[in-house]
Amino acid sequence: MSEVVSAVEILRELVAIATPSSLSNMPLLHWVAAFVERLGWRAELLPYEDERGVAKANLIAWPHAEERDSHFDLVFVCHTDTVPFAADWAEALTLEERDGQLHGCGSCDVKGAMACFLAAAAENAETHLSHNRPDNEDLLPGTPGKNDVAKVGHPDSGYSIGLILTADEEVGCKGMERLLTATQLSIGSAIVSEPTSLRAGIAGKGYGLARITVDGREAHSAFPRQGVSAISIAARLIVRIEDFFSKKGTRGTEDVLFDPPRTTLNIGVIEGGTAKNIVPGRCTFLVEWRAIPGEAPTHVLEQLRGLIDEAQAAAPDAVIQLDGLRAEAGFSPAVQGDLQRRLVSLLPGEPMGISFGSEASRLARIADEVIVIGPGDMRTAHSDRECVPVAELEAWTGVLAALLRG
Repeated sequence: MSEVVSAVEILRELVAIATPSSLSNMPLLHWVAAFVERLGWRAELLPYEDERGVAKANLIAWPHAEERDSHFDLVFVCHTDTVPFAADWAEALTLEERDGQLHGCGSCDVKGAMACFLAAAAENAETHLSHNRPDNEDLLPGTPGKNDVAKVGHPDSGYSIGLILTADEEVGCKGMERLLTATQLSIGSAIVSEPTSLRAGIAGKGYGLARITVDGREAHSAFPRQGVSAISIAARLIVRIEDFFSKKGTRGTEDVLFDPPRTTLNIGVIEGGTAKNIVPGRCTFLVEWRAIPGEAPTHVLEQLRGLIDEAQAAAPDAVIQLDGLRAEAGFSPAVQGDLQRRLVSLLPGEPMGISFGSEASRLARIADEVIVIGPGDMRTAHSDRECVPVAELEAWTGVLAALLRG
């Protein structure tokens, strides 16, 4: 019996396939579909075109050749897209190991987790090999042949598992939204892949985004009384917003699962003015917030409206407009389910809440239990520092293999 392919070998292949959200994820999905079909799994592609006409797809796979049921007892969810990588990151698509860390675009967010699942599935299939495997049909060295069927999740086992891969997570979870609309899935327990250093994320903050636009009046800077500075009004409003939320706006309710344990707010982009000698006639800025699960996703938006009304009263010659762009709820921890109990027995570390966005909030609509977990640390993601520890890949592969065995 040949040696089972490792997560590191699989990750090397996955990283080499560029999948920023601007590109099609079809090459990666075809690679994964071929891999799992060699294990006796069945893969279903749900194709679509994004708003720019780029071909994308979601994938659902399950470990037997029967038709897909609408219910899975356990699903493993992973997005396929990455953020763009800088042009000067020459090694972005080449997995490099340094000091026990594997560096490469997507290695942490979240192709490392995907590689672990595929390695665990291959290990399970290897356990149930038939004796007539053609050695020359390996997808990678050690991968079971196409006639070898993994028995976990077979209808006769009474416990159904599935793999879900999505597109466009990094640009607003658009692929997951399409998948939920196109299918009638129901799920018992869901593992959503994100880098958490293998700590179980049992709750997640929501996400909100708004644009505030201040329209003043342009004038030559030599004659400032003829103008109304949009930047000055916006600056005073920004100070007022940050002061309000730092003192009381987001500190009324706390949730110790999170760090920090409250709703947070950030003003990350500001644009305004046309020239150094012109009183600026327009200024816009973006306000982002991450609300703890017990807070309505529109609560901060309502508070912003109140602060804008105050600013508008103080600057009647300007027009201040608030546009809500996103207001998504988080997800709260479910009553401790079977998956959480299994993970507690298999991994060290206390459960926690996650402050970054994920597809878990969407899946919480149809799943009894959702846990966000995976190898790597989100603080290295979205940069040329992105990496995942080899030790965590090995540990997570072992955990997934145990879960697949039932």
